[in-house]
Amino acid sequence: MTDRFVVRSMSRAELDLAIDWAAAEGWNPGLADAPAFHAADPGGFLVGLRDGVPGACISVVRYGTDFGFLGFYIAHPSARGQGCGIRVWDAGMARLSGRLVGLDGVPAQQDNYRKSGFTLAWRNIRFEGTPPGRAAPPAGIVLADAASLPFEPLAAFDRQFFPAPRDAFLSLWLALPGHRARVALRDGTLAGLAVARPCRRGTKIGPLYAADTGIAAALLGDLSAALSEGPIVLDVPESNPAAVRMAESFGFKAAFETARMYTAAVPVIDLRNLFGVTTFELG
Repeated sequence: MTDRFVVRSMSRAELDLAIDWAAAEGWNPGLADAPAFHAADPGGFLVGLRDGVPGACISVVRYGTDFGFLGFYIAHPSARGQGCGIRVWDAGMARLSGRLVGLDGVPAQQDNYRKSGFTLAWRNIRFEGTPPGRAAPPAGIVLADAASLPFEPLAAFDRQFFPAPRDAFLSLWLALPGHRARVALRDGTLAGLAVARPCRRGTKIGPLYAADTGIAAALLGDLSAALSEGPIVLDVPESNPAAVRMAESFGFKAAFETARMYTAAVPVIDLRNLFGVTTFELG
């Protein structure tokens, strides 16, 4: 009997299906994620189909020349136990061959990821809570819309916290419908950046970059003050204790966690000033 299973790149429309699958898994994607995700690497989203029916998906987004990030690894319930997932995984890892690869996976899958060459770097903790309201920024700090700045300094700032350029993604992420991006400025120089993103449930803040806790709290409060429904969600790297303490000080509760893992040496990024991860799906 012929095995009519194929793995190929998703179209932009098929990416919406993967996001719906992620929502069904309880991952709570953003309402407008797809355009920015697809722009990051249009060929980086794979789907496995048997007889033309989608059964599994994965994102294997290439950044720059030597980094990649893996996410959206989902087998549809109707296709589980049939080998669809592992074949999509193998195709995805082949697409990222020769690159340092990162992922955010649930802790229960750590052993499986280790077998594929990944090692644990740190945990990310998802905190949820009610909007904390505005907090006065530290002396000398001015908050403004990110759109008031040219894109180039924003992209350069993002590169302090991410292992490779991702300009195509970031330019959309800052301006998608419903997204609100704010910056903190000290003497005209960037000292913080945060984006609020409406999701299926509540609002996620990510990224949240800040030179200190006071700036992070001011950006978080500024973005959340206008929100009236649903929780605020913040994905905090546990390796930044100040970020964990800030979330807890607002009364946020840990709701979920992921294991940030890499296939080789952990990339050098500014974890000390990373208060909120952009997205578990794309890093």
